[in-house]
Amino acid sequence: MKSFIEYSANSDFPIQNLPYGIFTSPKNAEKHIGVAIGDWILDLNVISHLFDGPLLKDKQNVFKEGTLNAFMSLTRPHWLEARNTLQNLLSVSNTSLQNNNELRQKAFVKQGEATMHVPAEIGDYTDFYSSIHHATNVGIMFRSKENALMPNWKHLPVGYHGRCSSIVVSGTPIRRPYGQTQPVEGADPHFGPCRLMDFELEMACFVGGPPTALGERVTAKQAEDHLFGFTLMNDWSARDIQKWEYIPLGPFTAKNLGTTISPWVVTVEALRPYAVDNYPQDPTPFPYLKHDDKFNFDIKLEVDLKPEKSSTATTICRSNYRFLYWTAKQQLAQQTVTGCNLRAGDLLGSGTISGDTADSFGSMLELCWKGTKPIRLMNGEERKFLQDGDTITLRGFCVDENGVRIGFGNCEGKLLPAIPFQE
Repeated sequence: MKSFIEYSANSDFPIQNLPYGIFTSPKNAEKHIGVAIGDWILDLNVISHLFDGPLLKDKQNVFKEGTLNAFMSLTRPHWLEARNTLQNLLSVSNTSLQNNNELRQKAFVKQGEATMHVPAEIGDYTDFYSSIHHATNVGIMFRSKENALMPNWKHLPVGYHGRCSSIVVSGTPIRRPYGQTQPVEGADPHFGPCRLMDFELEMACFVGGPPTALGERVTAKQAEDHLFGFTLMNDWSARDIQKWEYIPLGPFTAKNLGTTISPWVVTVEALRPYAVDNYPQDPTPFPYLKHDDKFNFDIKLEVDLKPEKSSTATTICRSNYRFLYWTAKQQLAQQTVTGCNLRAGDLLGSGTISGDTADSFGSMLELCWKGTKPIRLMNGEERKFLQDGDTITLRGFCVDENGVRIGFGNCEGKLLPAIPFQE
């Protein structure tokens, strides 16, 4: 498959990918749906009339929206038809767009000239805890090796409901938060800026399909019709605030200060060639959590840390999505098992994705083992946790045997100093 749009072999966005995003540009301040191809964005608002297949010819309005919600709320056959239409239009063998100079001038925008936005209106956000290596590491730190996993962990995908209003797109700075901590065990709490600021290497899946009714369940075997696509996610975490506040109801203000996602949503269909065996599960999950097909993916993940006064970034983590114990299908099944209803644009976070080696741990908490093993950066500095001015960049990509690369773009954020608290 070859496109008439030229791009380098290591581009995140070949014709095999075609992720969706929301952008504005110098030519148009209105938010439009775009598809990434090489270094360009194809404006779907401009070419909406070309979606003339049997399913989409009466749904062209969804490509004129300022979010992906309306398109996501269609069915999986609609999504597949849209993908086939786009690949056909961008193919080197199709001249309808390729040779229409006037339409091409209107339809293509340089990515470097565009401003990206959160891809959808996110109504609900759940963050899971699905990496067995991450959960084991945290359990060892705060309990013991013999009691690392809680009794429920291998029976269901553990998660908590997050704050969707503070989900931001890549490039948005994050402020160090204030909060209550307990620096000395057993002493009175302290109020002030977070001292143990952390990132979390995650991925997230956008829910799609028609909304489900309250009381309706979606099993893991039915889940694919409700999973639209994936992004990278950094769940910024204030560890000292988290430690003091999480008992007995779990994460709260330590997690609501900001969550960064990459701007491009890579569809399930684009990831399908990179499917790998699901993580072995023992004991066997309950029937509502079981699915036989592969829904784990060989997505290579990297995290860079760049200090403010340095031009050099250090890659501090290399992990892989395939390390997740619970799949996105199982996460969605757990979300709905009680009858919780779904809406297009809901977001399911994977939880921190850690591998089985020390350089694949997906957080500073693990990489520095609770502050006892500092990381040395390329510029000679050391880190136990994040410092003001640090920029964290997440990257994710798949590569097949032919060298075709499917990427997500960057998920980046800079940590800014706390705003002084005034009573």
